[in-house]
Amino acid sequence: MRTTRIWDLPTRLFHWMLAALVVALVVSGSIGGNAMVWHFRFGYGVLSLLLFRIVWGLVGGRWSRFSSFMYAPVTVWAYLHGERRPEHNAGHSPLGALSVLALLVMLMAQVTAGLLSDDEIAFAGPLTRYVSSATVSLATIYHTEVGKLILIGLVLVHIMAIFFYRWKMKDDLIRPMICGDKEMPAALAIEGSRDDAGSRLLAAMIFAACAGLVAWLARLGG
Repeated sequence: MRTTRIWDLPTRLFHWMLAALVVALVVSGSIGGNAMVWHFRFGYGVLSLLLFRIVWGLVGGRWSRFSSFMYAPVTVWAYLHGERRPEHNAGHSPLGALSVLALLVMLMAQVTAGLLSDDEIAFAGPLTRYVSSATVSLATIYHTEVGKLILIGLVLVHIMAIFFYRWKMKDDLIRPMICGDKEMPAALAIEGSRDDAGSRLLAAMIFAACAGLVAWLARLGG
């Protein structure tokens, strides 16, 4: 066995920050009232992270790129039927890739709906003034009733899958997402992810640009 860098630091920070913000969003949204001020701030944080992840999925470390876990349907089908290759244990497996992509897509849909939502009391998304009242109504229903439940369900499935891999398949997915490294068979030629000062600086610049864009977006509602 040999130690291979799978998850670069920017990807790990993204993962844990996103997890914390999603929990904060659910809690603040459930409390309502004055907590909605923070709900919006947490939402802007999630949007900044999602925009960063989209860009990082193109230029990030080897296993953080979308190209490393965009599997063909036939590959996913074969994986579900037990045809698994050693490299599937490096980054996201075909099944794990579906879970991650579903979470990213639904989180983006939820945040976008939030930008268009209006509680008709005190808080409205910054883009409500640019769309019709019918669109605002649909976005609000989706954001508060439909999307939230879908996301909670996906998160629960994601957590259960982690425990399934840990106890049933003896594959610890949590430790590599903390330390970045994973033990891989020495005979398997697995390329590690770039994770040096240069790549981390690039990630910081990308995130700053994404956060700046979101800050501009938030001001549209001012």
